[in-house]
Amino acid sequence: MPSITLIQHTTATPEQFVAGLTDFGPGRADLFPNSADADLRVHDRGDTFADVTEGSGGIWERLHYDWSDPTRIVLTTVDSNVWGGRSGHTYTFTKTQDGTLVHAEVVREGKNFKGKLLGLSLGLLGRKVLGGALEKTVRAIEARG
Repeated sequence: MPSITLIQHTTATPEQFVAGLTDFGPGRADLFPNSADADLRVHDRGDTFADVTEGSGGIWERLHYDWSDPTRIVLTTVDSNVWGGRSGHTYTFTKTQDGTLVHAEVVREGKNFKGKLLGLSLGLLGRKVLGGALEKTVRAIEARG
């Protein structure tokens, strides 16, 4: 089960990053390449949580988002066609003199053959692939700024 840690600096504030992560409207795919607008469904949403299904390319995941702590967002996998167990994402934000340090922890536990194969691939290439995706997300959130 791969657990991938990524760290990215951004000029965006933690509040701007949280706003980007929790914007489930049209154009989400511009911020998150692995979240196609056509596959996005918001099941429930409150002031500090959301229950959302998202994905792309035949891989989907239902996630519980919790941003009750403004310095930390936890995405817990509730259901998926490939991920199970302890899968999810945790984003932690630390203010710096010139922006924010984004610390992302991605856990992927495959629940079937396809998930285990994808998990193995992420174990080998995840830092590069997911790191590139995080960098695109950071740049898109900064551009909104």
